[in-house]
Amino acid sequence: MIVENPHELKSFLAKDQRLMAFDLGEKRIGLALSDRTLMIATPLTIVLRKKFKDLLVELAPLIAEHAVGGLVVGLPMNMNGTEGPRCDSARQMAKNLSEALSLPVLLWDERLSSAAVERTLIEADTTRKRRKEVTDKLAAAYILQGFLDRLR
Repeated sequence: MIVENPHELKSFLAKDQRLMAFDLGEKRIGLALSDRTLMIATPLTIVLRKKFKDLLVELAPLIAEHAVGGLVVGLPMNMNGTEGPRCDSARQMAKNLSEALSLPVLLWDERLSSAAVERTLIEADTTRKRRKEVTDKLAAAYILQGFLDRLR
């Protein structure tokens, strides 16, 4: 089920369940997890984009291991608030994840998440290679933290 309201997503979670966020890139998907109190987002890992059924084989164990009860998928809106083709792709991914995993999914505006993470990494004098390795999962954490902050 795709949910529209952040508090509605929270209402679907059982006690001690976490949220998992997705930053959908063209080649990689960054993943992040909330803590059990839904206060702090932490980068988890990066998975390569692949056929959906192969992606599920990789995601299902992570979801079970971390007691995930809901998903937050980054929605790459244009700067003027309109939706482009990447939003269609994110909406389709959210629908597929929700149906395949029987979990509620919320689409969350992710404008500038990757840019903000990239800027922070550059300011920290991180090498280009290292930035490439971590940007997607840090962007997922940035998206999830924005969502968690909104809940409070």
